[in-house]
Amino acid sequence: MKLLITGATGLVGRALVHKALSEGFKIHFLTTNKNKATHINGAKGFYWNPSQSEIDNACFEGVDTIIHLAGASISKLWTSKNKKQIRSSRIDSTRLLLSSIEQLKTLHQVKQIVAASAIGIYPPDFDNTVDENTPVHPNSFMEDVVISWEREVDQFKSLDIKVAKLRIGLVLSAQGGVLGPLRIPTALGLGAAFGNGKQGQSWIHIKDVVGLFIAATSAEWEGAFNAVAPHPVSQTKFIKALSKALKRPYFLPPIPKFLIRFTVGEMSSLVLDSHWVSADKVLKNGFVFSFPNIEEAMEEVAKHKI
Repeated sequence: MKLLITGATGLVGRALVHKALSEGFKIHFLTTNKNKATHINGAKGFYWNPSQSEIDNACFEGVDTIIHLAGASISKLWTSKNKKQIRSSRIDSTRLLLSSIEQLKTLHQVKQIVAASAIGIYPPDFDNTVDENTPVHPNSFMEDVVISWEREVDQFKSLDIKVAKLRIGLVLSAQGGVLGPLRIPTALGLGAAFGNGKQGQSWIHIKDVVGLFIAATSAEWEGAFNAVAPHPVSQTKFIKALSKALKRPYFLPPIPKFLIRFTVGEMSSLVLDSHWVSADKVLKNGFVFSFPNIEEAMEEVAKHKI
């Protein structure tokens, strides 16, 4: 099977390419930097520029499945410019893939797209667990972005292409992700939760994220799936698990909500919102997590000197 991967040089993309190549998949990838087209050993790169609607259509040759991970980081301060980029990088790239395949008509063999999405699509809730059937509405910036993103991906169905959307939680990795900004203060014994620390943290180890993309591709899943570990935890427990894995004390009280909002404004929702997200659907599809519990996941990541 041949895959076309967007976002191949990102956190999840790098790990996915490595795993897919080891399992015998052939890989094409898209890059916005022409100099990086030959930077992934064993994979073939092609140039694209979604903001200018440019793409090398040779990227689709022989491709069975598109794995769509492209999207600007949401961790940059949410200025008007960055918010526009967060949204357009997801919408424009998806539209470009769709329009390019439409133009190729019968000159392609793409049967499926497996696209990244995010648990930010769900409304924040401190008390209830949400699943793929929970109603979603664009009541915040992130909810609007993710809903719009999924709506664009769903357009592939009009071309008789199967669509799977993986709503990814907080990714645990030694190479970056959510642990990046938490690493230094926690390593210094200064780890602390945000707000009241009771908000749900639906997380997933990088190995399991990659495993879910491989499973969704190989078994041709269709629909939305929560890419989260089966045991979400409170933010306090999340930070405690990180502190324990790093063999550092955890004693500071949570950082007050008003201070976080004063510092980063609307972006504070990334650490203050609560998401208790169910993994039941992927479990029923037969997926077996390598790291279902937060303690063992943090311990494994800590071995790599995060």
